[in-house]
Amino acid sequence: MAILGLVGKPNVGKSTLFNAMTEKVADIGNYPFTTINPNIGTSFVSSPCPCKELNIQCNPNNSKCIDGIRYIPVEIIDVAGLVPEAHKGKGMGNKFLDDLRQADAFIVVVDASGKTDLEGNSTENHNPAEDVKFLLDELDMWIYGILTKNWDKLSRKAQQQKNTSKIISEQLSGLNISEEQVDNAIRNLDDSPIKWTDNDLLYLAKTLRKLSKPMIIAANKADHPDAEENIKKLREEFKDYIVIPTSAEIELALKRAEKAGIIKYDRTKNDFEIINESLNDAQKNALNYMKEYLKKHNGTGIQELLNRAYFDLLDMIVVYPVEDENKYCDKKGNVLPDAYLVKKGTTAKDLAFKIHTDIGNKFIYAVDARKKIRIGADHELKDGDIIKIVSAA
Repeated sequence: MAILGLVGKPNVGKSTLFNAMTEKVADIGNYPFTTINPNIGTSFVSSPCPCKELNIQCNPNNSKCIDGIRYIPVEIIDVAGLVPEAHKGKGMGNKFLDDLRQADAFIVVVDASGKTDLEGNSTENHNPAEDVKFLLDELDMWIYGILTKNWDKLSRKAQQQKNTSKIISEQLSGLNISEEQVDNAIRNLDDSPIKWTDNDLLYLAKTLRKLSKPMIIAANKADHPDAEENIKKLREEFKDYIVIPTSAEIELALKRAEKAGIIKYDRTKNDFEIINESLNDAQKNALNYMKEYLKKHNGTGIQELLNRAYFDLLDMIVVYPVEDENKYCDKKGNVLPDAYLVKKGTTAKDLAFKIHTDIGNKFIYAVDARKKIRIGADHELKDGDIIKIVSAA
């Protein structure tokens, strides 16, 4: 399962965002390094469930279905706030960076209100685009530091063995950087690694960060009056990135109001209904403000952030393995029991291995349950496919 890492300087609402999107509650505070140890929680991406289209009642096992929308669990990691020169050990420094090793993609959280400086202290009129720049620099220098450790010895070894990509990917194995990604990154460099300059190595670090750690920007605190102009600046400065305005505070408040039985929150329509009328004026005013925000911005941005991170950034699709292609169920009769997030380009045989190694090894063929046709091992799956795997296992 691909893991998302929340990154950003202190006091941008990162822990609030984490709590708003997960089932776990992290400490929330207005002071640097509220998060000392990484928080890991479960969140959900949403996708239309085939149950509505097929007019059947599903029985989810590894996910949940609400009003025809399937919610598939994903893992989120929130680490300590990053400050300039973290790669040199400043702030939580290298601990922060090491905690991020397992992330496959990053959500870069910035304060769209412009009320915090680069180190997370209170200020006025700060441009959040500067936060993204310094954060990218820190990540580049982090990869550069690992890449260049014992570089003289490493480059000579690569030169002798004539397998530069493999040697470098082994050096960076802890960062989930593949040999293929290294191969793509070094295409514009000299064939001889011992000739690479410091600038070449920094270029390589930046390129590898782009290839291996794709990013989406969460312009948080988007409910602040100054946020609109700052979000515009972010989109102008980072045209190649997806920028999603978010209000983690509003999402978390609505989540808590829902849990307390005060509202019924319709996440599909981005609206809610007050079901507890015994509220005071202040509570009613707060809820009315949140309702207007949802209406104006078509939601809090939290679900959109998650969906776009997985479906656009990580290029994933949802498929549904079944054992009976006629009833769309497993052996126990559970209809559409499992929803799997897989990369675009995943084949029927890849899915078989994802279900179980033995099923993959003894794969015979698969069946497209909708079309009731047999498909081969190399057939590429599409979003929403319902697939039966036939194997000798």
